[in-house]
Amino acid sequence: MNIRESMAWLDAHVNLESLGVPVDQARRATNPTLDRMVELTALLGSPQLDYPVIHLTGTNGKTSVARIATSLLVTDGLSVGATTSPHLERVNERVTWNGEEIDDETFAELLTVIADVEPYLAAVPSYFEIVTAMAFRFFADVAVEAAVVEVGLGGTWDATNVANGEVAVVTNVSIDHVEYLGRTRYEIATEKAGIVKPGSTLVLGETDDELRSVFEARMAMDFLLRDRDFGLSVNELAHGGRLISMFTPHAKYDRIFLSLHGAHQADNAAIAVTAVEAFLGRPLGHDLVLDVLGRVTSPGRLEVVGHQPLVLLDGAHNVAGARALAAALAEGFPSTPRTFVVGLLREKDPTEMLTALEVGQAARVICCRPPSPRAQKPEALAGAAMELGLERDQVEVVDTVEEALALARELTEPDEQIIVTGSLYVVGAARSAEHPNR
Repeated sequence: MNIRESMAWLDAHVNLESLGVPVDQARRATNPTLDRMVELTALLGSPQLDYPVIHLTGTNGKTSVARIATSLLVTDGLSVGATTSPHLERVNERVTWNGEEIDDETFAELLTVIADVEPYLAAVPSYFEIVTAMAFRFFADVAVEAAVVEVGLGGTWDATNVANGEVAVVTNVSIDHVEYLGRTRYEIATEKAGIVKPGSTLVLGETDDELRSVFEARMAMDFLLRDRDFGLSVNELAHGGRLISMFTPHAKYDRIFLSLHGAHQADNAAIAVTAVEAFLGRPLGHDLVLDVLGRVTSPGRLEVVGHQPLVLLDGAHNVAGARALAAALAEGFPSTPRTFVVGLLREKDPTEMLTALEVGQAARVICCRPPSPRAQKPEALAGAAMELGLERDQVEVVDTVEEALALARELTEPDEQIIVTGSLYVVGAARSAEHPNR
C-alpha cells in the first residue's frame, strides 16, 4: 500500500479517540483486554521486547515528559524511539526516531505488514493498537537502544502495556476520562499503576499521600517519589521559560534555564531527568541537562505561535490542565485583555472547564467545535460562559476552529492576547491554520 491507501486502511478501524463512549456510561462498553495487542505483537515477533523501555502515564504532562526524556537520551548518544499520543496535525507525529517523525514511506510499509497479518487475528485491532504495534516494530527494525513509550489511556489495559518498562513514570493523577478509568482519583491511580512491572523503577510525580499506597503495592524494585527523592529547589519565572534548580538521586542541577512556559513544566522536567538517570543508572551531567532543557519544545503546550496579538496554544483538556494554564497566564504573561478560543469534547463539563480557565476575567470568549465526532456543541459552551458572568456581546459562537481564530484576530487588538485551548483537537487545527504551509 502507498501512504494514501495505508491511511485509508488505518482510518477504517475503530478509533476510540474519535468516537469515545456515551457520556452516561459508567465504564468501558466491553471488558478491557490486552488479548488483541498480545496476539498482534506476537505475529510481529514481539518487537516491544527487543529494547529497554521507559513507560509513561499520568493525567497531564506525559507528552512533555516524553519529549524531554527523549531529547536527554538522544543527546547522551543513544538511538531512541518514542511514541506519544494523540497527534496534533498528522499521525506521523506519534512515532519518532531520534526526535524525527517517521516518514510516509516507512509508515505505509509498516502498516502494510500489519494489514497482511490482520486476517490471522482472532479480533480486529483498533486504530491505537495498530499504531502502537507499528511503532514497536519500527523501533525494532531500526535497532533502537531505548524506547520512550507514552500510554494512550490509563495504564493496565492500555495497548502500550504489552511492553515491560524498566522505568515506569507516573506524572500525576487527576480526574479525567471517567468513562474509562473510574470516577475517583483512587480508581484512576489504580489503573495507572498497572504499568509498574516487577523489578522496575517507579518515578512518581504524584505527591498525594492518600494515593501513594496504590503505587507502593506494585512492589517496584526502586520507588522514587517527587519532593522526597527528586524535585525542585528553585522554580522561577524567566524570559521565555523558567529558571530552575533540581535534585535527583544522582545529582543536583542548579540555575538551569527551561525553555517551556508554566511552573508545571518544571515539575515535568524534573520527572524526565530523574527517569532518564534511573534508566541509565548514572547522572547525566550539568552541561547536558543545561543544553537539552534550554532548547526543548512541546508543541501545543503553552506554545506561542504568533505576536501582535500574542497567540498562545495550550491543549488543556481537563480541569487540572485548565487550572495550570490559568496559573501560567497569571504568572508569566501580560495582563492585557484576552480573547479565549475554546472548544470542548462532549464528555467535558463546560462550566467546570471555563471556571478553571478563569474566563470570567476575559475580554471575550469565542466558542467553536473541535474537529472530532466527539465535539460538544459550541452553543452549550457559550451558555456556560454567560452563566459565569460574561455579557452576550462578549461571547461568540462559530462552527470551526479556523473561523474562530480568524474572528479572534479581527476582534483582538495587537497588544492583546488570543488563548486557544480546551482540546488538543482545537490546538491541532489552530496550529495548522497559523502555519498552513508547515
